Amino acid sequence: MIEFNGVSKQFIIDEDRARSFQEKLVRALGRSRNGYNHPETFWALRDVSFKIERGDAVAIIGSNGSGKSTVLKLISRIIYPTSGAVSIRGRVAALLELGAGFHPDLTGRENIDLTGSILGLRRQQVRRQVDEIIAFSELDRFIDVPIRNYSSGMLMRLGFAVATAFQPEILLIDEVLAVGDQAFQDRCMRRILEIQRQGATIMLVSHDLSSVKKLCRRSIWLDDGQVCADGKTDAVAAQYLS
Repeated sequence: MIEFNGVSKQFIIDEDRARSFQEKLVRALGRSRNGYNHPETFWALRDVSFKIERGDAVAIIGSNGSGKSTVLKLISRIIYPTSGAVSIRGRVAALLELGAGFHPDLTGRENIDLTGSILGLRRQQVRRQVDEIIAFSELDRFIDVPIRNYSSGMLMRLGFAVATAFQPEILLIDEVLAVGDQAFQDRCMRRILEIQRQGATIMLVSHDLSSVKKLCRRSIWLDDGQVCADGKTDAVAAQYLS
């Protein structure tokens, strides 16, 4: 379902970035006289390769800045690799950031319709899932309120309910479950296990190793953008902690 073949991703860090075309032109003229200052670069991933089979549940672990979220963004095609190839087979649902893909001026109900249309679903298909989404998120009192007024926990509830309602073939989860209360986290875990039993492929980024061990038999440890270990979760987690 997912294959990375020698994938590297470079970002340009330009702290002196121009805010307008005029400012950009002035700085370009200044640099042409004084010599061009090359912006700093940062390699988020370096020559990363792995394969994820259909129905697998795989965790990506590592310290902050190790490249975990970059992997998920490459899979969801938010960004593209600098070199190497990423191959994806299946419809992807992603929980990468709170409220990602939602329009703040639309209500929760309208954002459900919007997400369904982005996924290429017919209006009737979306409408059949609306009641289930609202019930799971427990936002029935606020579903017709613009989501700019939602708390982070409410956004997470709606985002998770929407992302898991339309039978994704690949589900990406990036740490967002930590925002909810314990009861909702337990419900989310049960939903993820149900989706896994239905044959979906799951990739989880989390610092909560107890959740990783509960959900994923396999883990990939990233450090400084490179794969340090890839194998059974207990063994990889032990290496990471040591």
